[in-house]
Amino acid sequence: MASALKNLSKHDSSKIPSAKGMRIALVVSEWNDEITYALRDGAIDTLAQYGAKEKNISVHYVPGSFELTAGAKWLADTKKYDAVICLGCVIQGETRHFDFICNAVAIGLTDLNTTYNIPFIFGVLTPENMQQAKARAGGKHGNKGVEAAVTAIKMVALKKSLT
Repeated sequence: MASALKNLSKHDSSKIPSAKGMRIALVVSEWNDEITYALRDGAIDTLAQYGAKEKNISVHYVPGSFELTAGAKWLADTKKYDAVICLGCVIQGETRHFDFICNAVAIGLTDLNTTYNIPFIFGVLTPENMQQAKARAGGKHGNKGVEAAVTAIKMVALKKSLT
């Protein structure tokens, strides 16, 4: 469902498992930091709301969204985390750069999801302009960081239920 039709922060809290004991890493792009830091804050607040302890939430920064894949891989290689949430924002410009970056990040994170034994959460906004980005980073369409945190909690809980 398009985020224009859905508030990214709304979810049924009765369907969210406890995040108690979960170890979650966030890798956050510094490019468009006004947006990505709002996504980060939404994710951290949501993880804490569902029981994750501050000491079990680790935040790391990379220069841009393209670097999210490498940062996420390096975090997974430490074997310290149950999930890695990747947060970025790539705003459409006048060149095809947008397409290359978005495609590379999506494929890179998909590859990590199928290679590693932990979930990598795609929390990358791909709006046409800054106004759309703000609307999805705590504005009228909610916060994609909240949605990413809920997704991480659900995926970690699913994995734990299977072992």
